[in-house]
Parts: sequence; structure tokens; C-alpha cells
Amino acid sequence: MIHESSSIYQIFLRNFTKEGTFCAAIPELKRIADMGFEWIYLTPIHPIGEKARKGTLGSPYAIKDYRKINPELGDENDFAAFVQEVHAHGLKLMIDVVFNHTSPDSVLVHEHPDWFLRAADGLPWRKCENWSDVVDFDYRSSPHLWLELIDTLTIWRDRGVDGFRCDVASLVPSEFWRQARQRVNQYDPGIKEERAQLLWLAESVHPAFLRKMRLLGYNSWSEPELHVAAFDLTYDYDGWERLEKIWEQGMPFERYLEYLYVQETLYPKGAKKLRFLENHDQERAAHRFGNGAKLRAMTPFYQFLPGVAMSYMGQELALEHMPSLFEKDPIDLERGDKEFERYFIASLRATKEAKKEAPFFSWLIKGDAALQDITDQDMASRDKAPRTRTVQNRTSNNCAVREEVIYCLRSVEPAISPYLIDRSMIIKGNYLLVIQPELGTSGPKSSGVKSQRRISFAEESMPRALFDIEGTDLLSGKEVRIAEGDILPRIPASLIRLKD
Repeated sequence: MIHESSSIYQIFLRNFTKEGTFCAAIPELKRIADMGFEWIYLTPIHPIGEKARKGTLGSPYAIKDYRKINPELGDENDFAAFVQEVHAHGLKLMIDVVFNHTSPDSVLVHEHPDWFLRAADGLPWRKCENWSDVVDFDYRSSPHLWLELIDTLTIWRDRGVDGFRCDVASLVPSEFWRQARQRVNQYDPGIKEERAQLLWLAESVHPAFLRKMRLLGYNSWSEPELHVAAFDLTYDYDGWERLEKIWEQGMPFERYLEYLYVQETLYPKGAKKLRFLENHDQERAAHRFGNGAKLRAMTPFYQFLPGVAMSYMGQELALEHMPSLFEKDPIDLERGDKEFERYFIASLRATKEAKKEAPFFSWLIKGDAALQDITDQDMASRDKAPRTRTVQNRTSNNCAVREEVIYCLRSVEPAISPYLIDRSMIIKGNYLLVIQPELGTSGPKSSGVKSQRRISFAEESMPRALFDIEGTDLLSGKEVRIAEGDILPRIPASLIRLKD
């Protein structure tokens, strides 16, 4: 349904432009398409409830009526014009589906209060108490609830929508999603094909949250279960639990990269993950990392990973302010970092090329160890062999920290192991990403006095190439020729289209 070289651009319409409307967003579609994106994903576009509203304007995820357009964004004609322009620019449109809950004053609460979970006082309630502006469906209540929601999806399909991003999909029965996809995508059991090719993206949840819901006695479905039921894509929140510990607590980067193997082998064949650095629920990448080397390392890294890359509006400009979900708080595209935008576009285009041409992913993290040619004996003992992260040279007067280097390879043929890059694969047709995410954050401190001893320590601590590298760096456009053992260039990232 979607190739991993595809990319998604998320828009929260209220705060995408000063006007916050469909019409005001249309002129930006060409820029988004020119960057290389194929999909527009809109956060909810429906009327927002007034009862228990958060903030002045309320959360778009507290929906009052699934079948109408929020008048603050425009009307039915404006939406139709937006859909037409999305398709005219060669893009596809995905809208947010929020079927775990509605606003407390929603049309469905008024018409069918029996379709909702109940508190002790008999009033509609919710599974998460701090989600105070919503009430949750009870999918055990009536088959008519299921039919109502599936009918709603078919309405939006017929209005030109190409896919659905399903909010907290883990809290909605997987069987519902299976039935919804079969009907909306018009599955034909005779030919075993779908007549309507709509995309399904699940906002799966952090494993800790999933566990919490289960311990509270609620059903909650994991990513593999969601993929089996209906979904082409699931959020990488299971991986994010590791990334957050890497970014915030200094956990080794291997812990995340090793988990990619779990996703590849335990998920159904063909299942894809959504890779991202930020979204409307997560802080800005430029705020988390700063607008420096780490942001420039992490940007091609997440785009290069197996799966589909998603970016949140303004991420391409290194915007640091996270727009409010409850107020009018438009981003300022004119104040963004134009130099970073050029880098972001180069990275997006380069990683898309690599994914198209070389479908297999492998990785290696080394501080100073030399790459070994992989043999059968190496394969048998690889799990016992330690992987070096850092090397420290210590004297009473000097401490030089060897910075970590992450190598990621896209290859035409699969690697023998997902985390051992075979030297024989550093060849024409493959793509090598080299990132130094901690560049400039460690290393010897200068006293201002030149010292040959200090220089030698600094040179010894610098990362060196594990193999001969020759090709074109698609991020800078420069030709690269590095011999094994040479000091690597002091840049956050290089994505090299390899030559022989």
C-alpha cells in the first residue's frame, strides 16, 4: 500500500497559517510537494465540543460531529477545493480518525448515550481520567455503533480522502479495525483484493501505556495485533521508549538499533513503522536537540531507517516552538532557519533515493574497532563479542573521549546480520550513512596553550574510518574519498552513494 521511500507531512490546520483555514493552506502545497513529500496528514478537521473544553478553542481530538467540517477551518466547498489541490500537486490526503472517544457534548452522546462507557453515576466516562474533555465509546454496547463509525469512514472516502490516521488505535478493538478496512477498502473475497486502495496508519501507543491500560482491566492492542487486523503503518512508539532513554538518560544507541530487529522479525511480513522526531504530541526536534550538530545528525538518521518518515509542520525550518493544541498559536514559516531547510530537503531527497534503490538496512556502531570481514565463525560468535562504544585515553592531565560513530547501510542485497556491516557490501549501488550525533559535545578541552602532547591525544581520540569509502555525499554534494584508518571528517552526517 505504501513504499518506505514515501514521506508524510503533518499539518495542524488551525496553526499552520495565520488564517488557520483550508484556503490559506493551499498555497503551501506546492512547497510541500517540491520538498519531496507524497502525503498530507491533517489533524482532526471536525467541529470541537464545547463542554469540558480545554483552553479557548479546544483540542481537535474532542470531536463533536464526525461528519461535519469545523467552521473555523472553512466549509464543505473549501474542503473539496483543498482535496482537489492536494491531488493536483501529486499528493495524497490522510485525515485523523478519533474513534476511541468524542467530546462529552457530541452528537453521538446526545443520540446514543448507551454507546459510551459509564461512570458510577451512570454518566458517560473515559478510561483515562486526565483526558477530561472526552468520553469513551464502549464497543461492547451495540453493533450499531460499529456500523455508524464505519459508515462515517465511507463518507470521507467518497469525499476524496486517500487514507486514515487512527488516533490511539490501540484502545479500539482490532476486530473493529479489521471490519472497517474490509468495508471501506471494498475487499473482494473472490479475487482477494481491495478495490479501494486507502492507507491505514495506527497511532499505536507506548508499551508502558498499553501495559497500564491492561492492568486497569481495559483491552489494549499491540502493534503486531494492529498490523494483522488492518494497518499498513504503526507509530514507532515502541521504539521511542528506547530513544527517549538514549536522548534523556544516555542509554547506548545500540538499544534502539537492536530493537529494529525485533520489529522486523516479530511483526507480520510487510509491516512498516512510522519514523519521526516530532509531532503534535512531542516536543520539537530543534528544541530537544538544539539547532546544531545533533539535529543535523538525527534528521537523516530517522529518515534513513526502515519504515516511512513523517515530519511535523515547520520541522523542516528547525522551528523550536511547539504550537498549542488548544489555542490559536500559528507557526511562523518566515522566521525559520532557511539554511537548515536546504539541509532538510537534501536529506529527505537523499534518504528517499537510498530507500528506493537499496531496500535492505543494516548498522554498526564503533568507536575505534576495525571492521572485520564476516565469516561463518564470526556469525557463530557475534552475540558473544562486545561492541565498542567509546574509548577513553586517560592521564593525570588529559582525558580524551573518542566520540561514537553510527554507520547505517542501505544495500541491494541483505546483510548477513542486521548489525554487522560486511566490508564486501561497501560497493557501488549501496548507500552508507555515517553520523556522529555527539559531535562537539565531548572531547579534550583546550587551555589556550598549544601543546604537541595535547594535539596528539586529540588526534588519537578522533573517530577513524573502518573501511575505504568512496562516492558522493548526497547531503553536501561533494565527492568523498576516505581510506580505512583515516580520521573521519568532523561533520554530523554524510550520506554517501557508494562507488567501487
